[in-house]
Amino acid sequence: MPHVRSLGDKLWEMRLRDADAIARAIYCTTGGRRIVVLHAFDKRTQKTPKRSLDLAKRRMREFLSGDTDIR
Repeated sequence: MPHVRSLGDKLWEMRLRDADAIARAIYCTTGGRRIVVLHAFDKRTQKTPKRSLDLAKRRMREFLSGDTDIR
């Protein structure tokens, strides 16, 4: 399985693994060469949890609309 895959809607999932656990990070890209990590979590199920996906989508909308001071 690849280390990165598209989740659609401009979101990407990075798959991370160490000796003890499996983790996921959901991110988006912006203009230039910037990557914004929106949410990271421990993997516990086969599918990406809907709650995690919804949270990442909300954070992406907030970031892209300028409602955060992260820029």
